[in-house]
Amino acid sequence: MKKITLLFIFLLISSIGFSQEIIQSFEAAGAINGGPFGGMAAPSVIADAGTNGTQVLEIVANPANEVWQGINLFLTKNVDLTSTQTMSIDVFSATPVTFLVKVNGGIAGAPEAAAEVTHNGNSTWQTLSFTFNTSLDGKAAAANGVYSAFVIHAYWAAGATMFTEVTKDTRTFYVDNIFGIAAAPVADPAPTTAAPTPPARPAADVISIYSGSYAAIPGIVLDQGWCGANSITATTAGGNDVLAYNNQPCQGIDFDLNRQNFTGITNLHVDLFIAAGTDLVGKVFNVKIVPDAGADSEFNIDINALAPAPVPGTWYSYDMPITISGPHSSIRQVGVTSNLNNVLWYDNFYFHKNTITLSTEDLEIAGLNVYPNPTKDSWTVKTKNIKMSSIEVFDILGKQVLSLKPETTETTINASQLKSGLYFAKISTDNGSSSLKLVKQ
Repeated sequence: MKKITLLFIFLLISSIGFSQEIIQSFEAAGAINGGPFGGMAAPSVIADAGTNGTQVLEIVANPANEVWQGINLFLTKNVDLTSTQTMSIDVFSATPVTFLVKVNGGIAGAPEAAAEVTHNGNSTWQTLSFTFNTSLDGKAAAANGVYSAFVIHAYWAAGATMFTEVTKDTRTFYVDNIFGIAAAPVADPAPTTAAPTPPARPAADVISIYSGSYAAIPGIVLDQGWCGANSITATTAGGNDVLAYNNQPCQGIDFDLNRQNFTGITNLHVDLFIAAGTDLVGKVFNVKIVPDAGADSEFNIDINALAPAPVPGTWYSYDMPITISGPHSSIRQVGVTSNLNNVLWYDNFYFHKNTITLSTEDLEIAGLNVYPNPTKDSWTVKTKNIKMSSIEVFDILGKQVLSLKPETTETTINASQLKSGLYFAKISTDNGSSSLKLVKQ
């Protein structure tokens, strides 16, 4: 392969914008942080006279597999496409090729966007510029924001708008440096506090997908790879295990070797943490239950329509009554679909029969008092010099309706959104917990 001069690269990049820099190269060990999809073989980093060192990424398309095959790369530096939507990439090909690139993993909900790239096939390295300003493959008309991932689809056609207009062929091409405006370091949006503690429910009444409070289904596979590998990442928040939802459009959860009987299940529960600053309009967290035969049951959660409204940057406990329309007795898979890529963490994902066991081990908390009770608007809860770490409010069916983390000796529980009736509050401190009856008029 012929090597283009570094001076020529510098002039090309300078003409695009002085602030562009290499945000992804393939020089370091383990340079591919990501994986293939659509049946493409895993791309390899090979030794070659690339444009910025000796290693380049070899992409070999397989015409026997999907036309949308490609590789998803987690960038070593986030790219900022707020002021400009133009990036560049170094490409070598011995034959003319057009392929599609995308930015995804948008921080705070930046929209996924796509652009086409064409190399004329003259067996030279070329620095090719592209702009995310046209809606391709159903993506946004323009990139806008900060992105943590970059996708290379092996196939595309000049002037195409959808993959249905694209044909496959046998092709091999090489890429090296990816250029863009590096984003300024941002605060880690991940949660630092643990999700709310679930209520004590009889173990026989819970089918747990992921929770530290209930035993998970034995042999469960949390990342089956339905939409590509690495759909989730296990991490921690406040000392508890949680799952981060990554760049893939869905998460496949499989327990086919230990199928579950969902007869009597009435509710779906999940605790969600959405990064601060995320625009919730159009955001979803959808769940599908898959039996071994018959129709799937789907439950769609419109995040922006929830009441009370979720507050990005805090945990939100959601308990949803469900009716399983298909077979109940032999459920083998659960699927999650969400467009909250890289801004969503979740915990305590389980199905239950809406029963609750009130603890018989509650402690008397010194000076614990609540007033007014009954109330029309709010309750004030006080202790004597003991900080309350959490307050969880349940209705008479055991459904959690409110959750607070006051970390004070006095706090207010807002009852304005609650229906009239009887409620139970679990007050937790570092020394133990106690329960109160609350009445909303």
